[in-house]
Order: sequence, then C-alpha cells, then structure tokens
Amino acid sequence: MEASREKAWQLLTEYTENPNLVKHMLAVEAGMRAYARRFGEDEEVWAAAGLLHDFDYERFPDEHPMAGARLLREQGWPEEIVHAVLSHAAERTGVARESLLDRVLFAVDDLTGLITAVALVRPSRDIRDVEVKSVKNKWKDRRFAAGAHREAIEEGAAAIGVELWEHVGIVLEAMKGIAAELELDGRLAA
Repeated sequence: MEASREKAWQLLTEYTENPNLVKHMLAVEAGMRAYARRFGEDEEVWAAAGLLHDFDYERFPDEHPMAGARLLREQGWPEEIVHAVLSHAAERTGVARESLLDRVLFAVDDLTGLITAVALVRPSRDIRDVEVKSVKNKWKDRRFAAGAHREAIEEGAAAIGVELWEHVGIVLEAMKGIAAELELDGRLAA
C-alpha cells in the first residue's frame, strides 16, 4: 500500500474520537511534513507516520503502539511507517530508532504538546502569536506542561542534528501553518 493522507486520515478517525488526540496527531503530521521537506524525504510517508503514530492509543492504551503496528501491517502500510510508529515509543516496544524518519518522529512528538500548551496560555490562544522565545520562557518551568518531556525533546533534536531552539522554530512554524485545524487560531480566546 502506498502512504496516502486520505487513507491515514480514514484510519485515524476510525480509531480516535478524542479531539485533542486528533489535534496532537495533526500537529505531529505538520512537523513531519516540515522535516521531510528540510531533509528531502518523501513528504507523504513522513506525514502518514506523524498522523498515524498514536491512532491506536485511545482504543488500545495498554497495547499502544504495538496494536497500531499490527493493524498497519495487516492493512499493508509500508514497513518504514510501522517501524517509526513502534520506535517512537522505544521504551515500551524495544524497537530502536534506526532511520531518520524514526528519529524525527520521536523529536517532534513531545514538542508539539509543549508548543500547544504555550499557545493555550496566551490571552489570544493563537499559536501565530507564539515565538520561540515564548517556548524558551516556559521551558524552564518544569511544572508547566509537565507531560512534555524536555529531556526527550532535547534528545530528539540532538538525534536529528538540529539545535534545540531551531528545532522548536521548525515545529512551531509548521503548526502555525495549520492553526485553524488545531483550533489555535484565536477562536478559543475568552
């Protein structure tokens, strides 16, 4: 099977109802597209990996991402996507991050949550008002967005050879490009 956004979206929406989880996967997809362009890789494959990396989480939280990998293989998704999905949770699966795709997915994953949290605490609730320095200021407060593991974000940036704050800027700009899809376009402002 060839990776297509339409097929990935169909699978994601079949297994995921939580709108915040869907937005997370959209954010990761945007970051993966940006990095595919940066590294001259197949944008559709990288985007599909981003869109599908957590599709099984809601239905199979205890088996994530192994359940998702099984389903992807059954449906004939490319093995490089399956491997990336498994390796993004290497501590659970034991699957090493071998390819650049694997390492970028890991690098982008937690960072999108931190950036989203920074956007949501702004009075405008508009990601387009967020700058790298805004993320840097919140970075220091370990209680802020505690689920976004800073060590994993640092490790991910190092693994792809991109300086941490440049990495933040790349993912932030990618997310700004889909502000409306993420509902971070000011509509949630009080």
